[in-house]
Amino acid sequence: MNDVARAARVSVSTVSHVINGTRRVDTETEQAVRLAIQSVGYIPNSLARSLARSATSTIGVAISTFSNHYFTDIVRAMDAECEKAGLMMLFSDTHDDPEQELRVIQAFHQRRVDGIVLAPTNDGQLRSLHYLEANHIPTVLVDHLLPSAFDQVGVENAQAIQLLVKHLIGHGHRRIGFVAGAAWNSTTDERLAGYRLALQAAALPFDPSLVVCGESSIEPARLATHQLLALAQRPTAIVASNNLMTLGTMRALREADIQIPQHMAFGGMDDFDWADLFTPPLTVAAQPLEAIGTAAMRQLIERIKDPEGTRRVQRLPVALHIRKSCGCTGSPA
Repeated sequence: MNDVARAARVSVSTVSHVINGTRRVDTETEQAVRLAIQSVGYIPNSLARSLARSATSTIGVAISTFSNHYFTDIVRAMDAECEKAGLMMLFSDTHDDPEQELRVIQAFHQRRVDGIVLAPTNDGQLRSLHYLEANHIPTVLVDHLLPSAFDQVGVENAQAIQLLVKHLIGHGHRRIGFVAGAAWNSTTDERLAGYRLALQAAALPFDPSLVVCGESSIEPARLATHQLLALAQRPTAIVASNNLMTLGTMRALREADIQIPQHMAFGGMDDFDWADLFTPPLTVAAQPLEAIGTAAMRQLIERIKDPEGTRRVQRLPVALHIRKSCGCTGSPA
């Protein structure tokens, strides 16, 4: 910086203000400083600046994208928001493993990230959340919303399933199978509640045998769907409560040589790139993935600026994409 100051014939503090944007510098002086920076080949020391400001301009994101590509679009939106704000995003996959999740959180903390976005795993002891709270790390939770003191962003899970089930009831279905997610997941409880609310609104009884656990994964959902098909009075429609379980359910129906929607109507939670390429195209409740990622990162940036501000829980609406698997003729979605 001394070299730059000498070349531009300004003070070191003026060079600092130009580089860090901490004070307005007149256009002619700023141009001289930037030309001097180029001429001497100066590269700002990000680490030194971070130590001086007690901030690193980095954000840690801990999410399991390998197990579910649903998160990919969310992470992409977060990265775009970081770029707009001049922040660097560090990403690490938790593999849906509580031990790995805690290691990732601790590694981010050691690297002095300014804040963390986390999709919580199944840790009954909530070790990562306790660690984040004890160390006063600005944090936003996404997807799995928990009764906690953190900022959170997710969707109206109950409303999503309620819309799907209500739509199928409107087609005359009275026995609707429900492939639920992992028992530990708060999202599972919310979506099951939506299923029951739709039945209640239509004055239909709740039959526990029509609810099976697909463990939020493909193979368990395939096996769970076969349970539904083995019932003496099997359902006439099935709802799968996430994208992976949709694939498992579809696989089971194909193995049983059941045609959709002629023999079984179907609706699923989560849209994905090839949902409209199935035969028939799949009716789904689509989460606004880009909006989730954008909202989570904006909320985290706000929290970093105002650590003591009121915590917020944002729930975004879903959109029902009606295609043909439910028995409709289909419409653009």
